[in-house]
Amino acid sequence: MRGVPLPAARPEFMLEPAFDPNRDAGSSRDAIGLGQRVIGKGLDVRHGTLLTLEDISVSFDGFKALNALNLYIGVGELRCIIGPNGAGKTTLMDVITGKTRPTEGKAWFGETLNLTQMSEVQIAQAGIGRKFQKPTVFEALSVFENLELAQKTDKSVWACLCARLSGEQKDRIDEVLETIRLVSSTHRQAGLLSHGQKQFLEIGMLLMQDPQLLLLDEPVAGMTDAETEFTAELFKSLAGKHSLMVVEHDMGFVGSIADHVTVLHQGSVLAEGSLEQVQGDDRVIEVYLGR
Repeated sequence: MRGVPLPAARPEFMLEPAFDPNRDAGSSRDAIGLGQRVIGKGLDVRHGTLLTLEDISVSFDGFKALNALNLYIGVGELRCIIGPNGAGKTTLMDVITGKTRPTEGKAWFGETLNLTQMSEVQIAQAGIGRKFQKPTVFEALSVFENLELAQKTDKSVWACLCARLSGEQKDRIDEVLETIRLVSSTHRQAGLLSHGQKQFLEIGMLLMQDPQLLLLDEPVAGMTDAETEFTAELFKSLAGKHSLMVVEHDMGFVGSIADHVTVLHQGSVLAEGSLEQVQGDDRVIEVYLGR
């Protein structure tokens, strides 16, 4: 993976030598058909690839949770990750967010940010947001206050004490409320929301951070059919503006949203392609779908 020097103000990001266009020919990310789309906000995605993981391995006391895994997520892509329990899905998200350091391999965000050399905070600030399976919201606060706290602003004590919402910030909160369909619950205490509404609120809190990559762990677990249907609509509306990586077991939901599906097994990529392609793969049927 190539990199170019970042401004001096970002010395904490460890980069590789300067970009060489001749080293790109025939890369595996070209083989999966990632588009050459452009995204702003300062991240270098000149090849249309937002996330690159190459030969990633993670060992825990001799057990390989990830084993020479390769994964490429395109700009604006909606990718679904499926696989049996123990396949390495959670460890994969832990590596991307900096919670777990790989034993081997490379992990790049855009062309220049080496995730293996960044802290969890730096990774979040760079534009990677993660939602866990169980919703985590401030239940004693209102929906509006949860979104207000989630803003991408200075979180120092003094800044928080002196903070006043600008018109632009309020407009952004109103926009997110519309997106997650919680306008009617703006001033409702978050603890009184349904399970699905809490999931939507947490997604809204992530959106307030303006992430470029959203990692979503089993987002429709425990939802009603109507909430699941709305979640599918929401994710499809977010794709393009953001890249989404969705870990999910509900194959009906996966089929309703996925452009591209990656199947993990024993810490490696077993198969990739459309849902129809992976469902027809004998190896996938044997280790996952056939169970």
